Amino acid sequence: MTARILVVDDIPANVKLLEVRLLAEYFEVLKASSGPEAIETCETSKVDVVLLDVMMPDMDGFEVCRRLKSDPATSHIPILMITALGQVTDRVRGLEAGADDFLTKPVNDLQLMTRVKSLVRLKMLTDELRLRAATTRNIGIEELLGRNFPSQETAPKVLLVDERQNSFERIQAMLRGSVDLDVATDPHAGFFQAADSNYECVMISTGFADFDPLRLCSQLRSLDRTRFLPIILVAEAGEEDRIIRGLELGINDYLVRPIDPHELTARLRTQVRRKRYNDQLRASVTQTIEMAVTDPLTGLHNRRYLDSHLQTLFDRAVARRRPLSVMITDLDRFKLVNDTYGHDGGDDVLKEFARRLRQNVRGIDLACRFGGEEFVIVMPDTDGPIAEKVAERIRAEVAHLPFSVGKDGKSIDVTVSVGVSSIRKGADSVEALMKRADLALYEAKSGGRNRVVAKAA
Repeated sequence: MTARILVVDDIPANVKLLEVRLLAEYFEVLKASSGPEAIETCETSKVDVVLLDVMMPDMDGFEVCRRLKSDPATSHIPILMITALGQVTDRVRGLEAGADDFLTKPVNDLQLMTRVKSLVRLKMLTDELRLRAATTRNIGIEELLGRNFPSQETAPKVLLVDERQNSFERIQAMLRGSVDLDVATDPHAGFFQAADSNYECVMISTGFADFDPLRLCSQLRSLDRTRFLPIILVAEAGEEDRIIRGLELGINDYLVRPIDPHELTARLRTQVRRKRYNDQLRASVTQTIEMAVTDPLTGLHNRRYLDSHLQTLFDRAVARRRPLSVMITDLDRFKLVNDTYGHDGGDDVLKEFARRLRQNVRGIDLACRFGGEEFVIVMPDTDGPIAEKVAERIRAEVAHLPFSVGKDGKSIDVTVSVGVSSIRKGADSVEALMKRADLALYEAKSGGRNRVVAKAA
């Protein structure tokens, strides 16, 4: 995982210290020595995360944070505030100013890096949603981002998973009147409760007698319905290793006991605000592109969307020096399916193939129906060998499980051929990338079908 991190501090030694730590993790580092310079950098450069010092002359970190979060053009950039101030009231003030997280000096290296990586993952998701919105060209993205979402108007619905009565009763008392809180004392029941209800955040206690709470975090992240549901881990003092592991698994935030009520409320509010923001982006994207750029039969994006969006993904990958791969798939002998079972039977195969395709790619991957029985999958941040493995998994699943066609549900065997290519270093283009994938597909078809061929980068 790489990203562009802006370090903001008026003391050069502090900037240098953070820069060394971040470069060791292969992040790209930008620097600013004042609030106005930080704001200008965010407005004119691509910034993924801001590490912002609070105590600066002229304009302190709280004011910088407020200005960045109030501007629709920069409000989506995660901000991690770092300061020598140790009071809970200062952390709460930073969170209320719009900061996504808050760390106190001296900062533990592992704590810093896990927080930064968590915020980078958040930024990647938000960037993808914003990019897809902009691609349609008929969304007023600035108007959308400038809306005041109802974060403060309606009480968020939150689930607390905690088996200790004295613990969950204290948290209930802290949140009474500000949060619609449900409690699950059994982690297995809590998982199904989270999946079946429209919660805006889940809090998971680590204090279970005979259950690993990170197992529940992992299960929630693996389920489509709860994949983007914010998770806050409520840990005990001394559980740093468990917290770090939780952040690696995808939890959004954590609290360490004893819990301060104001910090608990502020961190919950931050997670809910972020979720509502991204939910609104997803809803707007879905509503506006469904008719124009969605294939009505399969529900995947169509070629029109691919032609517009692939160039943007390609340019972004080149600018960030990140890998990008493309797969072109073609259902083998599909004309025979149409001739034997009619076009309704062919449509059944196409819809089922699209469903299996969706199950085997990530949310940030772009799956499109290219035309007829051909499909294209664009995989950002994925190199050739990984894309080839994904393609082989798709091919094997298609070949292994028969397809059901017609009203009588007749089972038929279907196979697929796949061509894979990835961005080459040096001179390359979208046209060349697609041509290599198409040539690989031709080799797969002419070599006997039901196989994957990859063109080396």
